[in-house]
Amino acid sequence: MPHDPAEEMHADLLALALAGRADRVVDAVLATLPPEARGAFIATAEALTAVGLAADEIAPSRGLRARVLASVVAKRRAPRRALLVVDMINDYVRAGGPMEVPRARAIVPALATRIESARAEGVPVVYIVDRHSHDDSDLDVWGTHAVEGSTGGEVWPELAPRADDRIVAHPTYSGFFKSDLDTALRALNVDTLVITGCLTEIQMFATATDAMQRGYAVEVPADAQAGASESGEQVAMAMMRFMAPYEPARRALLASLPAIAPAV
Repeated sequence: MPHDPAEEMHADLLALALAGRADRVVDAVLATLPPEARGAFIATAEALTAVGLAADEIAPSRGLRARVLASVVAKRRAPRRALLVVDMINDYVRAGGPMEVPRARAIVPALATRIESARAEGVPVVYIVDRHSHDDSDLDVWGTHAVEGSTGGEVWPELAPRADDRIVAHPTYSGFFKSDLDTALRALNVDTLVITGCLTEIQMFATATDAMQRGYAVEVPADAQAGASESGEQVAMAMMRFMAPYEPARRALLASLPAIAPAV
C-alpha cells in the first residue's frame, strides 16, 4: 500500500510534539522544515494541549514537583549581564589590517550604542582583546598581528574602553583560554554574557561555548556581531542559539551569586 506523504509528515510532527524535547531542540528542528510543516506542528501542539487540559488532573510526584518548582524559580531570576566586546581591535577592524574582518566595520555604530547603553544601565563592559608576545609561535601560523604594545592590538577608537571598563587579554580563539576572564566575571557576580564583536564563527563561538560550559547564559545580538561571511554568521548564530548552559555548572554558578530579586 503506498505511503501518504501528508500522513507521514503529521505522524512525524506528532512524534516530535510528544517527545518531550527541550524547546531549543524543537526550534532547531522546526527551522529546517518548510513553513507549512511548521504551521502543522503548531496546530498539532495546540490540539495536544487541548486534550491535556480536558483530561483528569493527576497529582505530580514529589520529585517532579520539586524539579518543576526549581525550574520556575531559576527562570524568574533577573539576569545579571556583562557585555563582552570581542576582538574589536585595529588589526581586525582597520581596512587592510593583517586580520581584517570587513564586516566588523559595519557593526561599529550599533555596538557603540550598545556599549553606551550598558554603561548607563550599570552593566559591566568587558573587552576581550587578542594579544601576543613578539616571539609567540602562533604568529607563524596567522601572521604578525595584535602584538603586545602595538597600535594594532588596541581597541578600535570609536569603541574605546573607559577607565571603569575591564580589558582581558587572550592568546587564541576562546576568551577564556589562558586568560583571567572567568575570574573577572565571577568578581562581577554576573550569570549572563552578551557577546559581541568578531569573528562570529571563531572567537565568539569559542568564547560562547566555553561560557556555557561554565554555566553562563549567552546572548548574541544579531546587529553587534561580525563574521567572515553572512552564511558563516548564520550557522554560528544558529549553533549558539541551539546550545544551553551546562546545567550542573549553571546551578553552581547561580548558587554562588548574592541574592537576586525576581524579575517583574
